[in-house]
Amino acid sequence: MENRREAVRGVVGCAVVAAGGAAGMLAWVPYGRRGILGFEGESEWDVFWFGLPVMVLGGIATGLVLINLARRKWRRTLGATALLAALVGVGMVFDVLEDPYTYCEMGC
Repeated sequence: MENRREAVRGVVGCAVVAAGGAAGMLAWVPYGRRGILGFEGESEWDVFWFGLPVMVLGGIATGLVLINLARRKWRRTLGATALLAALVGVGMVFDVLEDPYTYCEMGC
């Protein structure tokens, strides 16, 4: 009986983490669409190469935080939270969700 519970927990954990990755990808879509299908034929592929992995990994890290919180694994929760904070930092430093055409609003 215990093996079955552990198996169900594992499947639920994988489903939550996969849903987090999918949510990260769905959150990226509006930025990716503007960057890849650019204005007047100009594409900004950095939005794809840097933005998509950061958003998907951020969703996965969020899923890991939630699963570890639910299972009351505090050290793993802190590790996943540190990973999520690092991904947010990378996203902020490299501006991975930058709208590639906002700078043209000021006088292009």
